Amino acid sequence: MDFCTIASGSSGNCTYVGSDHTALLVDAGITGKRITEGLRGIDREPGDIQGILVTHEHSDHIKSLGILARKYHLPIYGTAGTIEYVMHCSAMGYIDPSLTHLIRTDEPFSIGDLTVEGFKISHDAAQPCGYRISNGDHSVAVATDMGCYDDYIVDHLRNLDGIVLEANHDVNMLQAGPYPYPLKRRILGQMGHLSNESAGALLCDILHDGMKQIVLGHLSKENNYEALAFAAVHTEITMADNPYHGDDFPITVASREKPGELFHV
Repeated sequence: MDFCTIASGSSGNCTYVGSDHTALLVDAGITGKRITEGLRGIDREPGDIQGILVTHEHSDHIKSLGILARKYHLPIYGTAGTIEYVMHCSAMGYIDPSLTHLIRTDEPFSIGDLTVEGFKISHDAAQPCGYRISNGDHSVAVATDMGCYDDYIVDHLRNLDGIVLEANHDVNMLQAGPYPYPLKRRILGQMGHLSNESAGALLCDILHDGMKQIVLGHLSKENNYEALAFAAVHTEITMADNPYHGDDFPITVASREKPGELFHV
């Protein structure tokens, strides 16, 4: 399996996940032009995509969903709440209903030779979910936009080969920053976003010897930066009560502006 972030951050998100025979996108929250350029950078074309998995309806996850679906006749997958919003969102333009596919969380389904399973996440959206995508014994997950996590989330993220995991903000930067108080409270709340430290703590619950790649994503432009996210997560892993050190796993931080490396797991 291969995966890479085409963009990841509070301003737009899109992740590629594929096998030798199947190519998927998780979200389409940047321009169609940027997605096309990102795909071409890994020798793919938008027409190669066999489905777009939508995590939720916030604009940084669906910006070019309608454009791509219409232009390339791409199937759209999402929960009932997400699809209902997308189909009634004037900014999306007309989307052929035959392109939409309702999913149920915790019920795996197949696209080509990939098995996809959505899992519930805690975020202030209609019916948000993360995705675990598998090909045989290999699995990757995209888990962002989570205000908190619990044993249910941990169970869905066990035994992965790779993960794109939210490390949205540094708590001190957010609290001292210019955001208005209601927005700070939203981000810090149980339906907001994971902090760097929370991302590190979650990783400590799912790390295993077979984890091949960790990508920290969905960083806030105003309340985080790449070196800080990396250092905080690295420290959490090293200092926690687990058998691992932060250096035991390859950890990268996804860029908001440019595609990341294509990882094979």
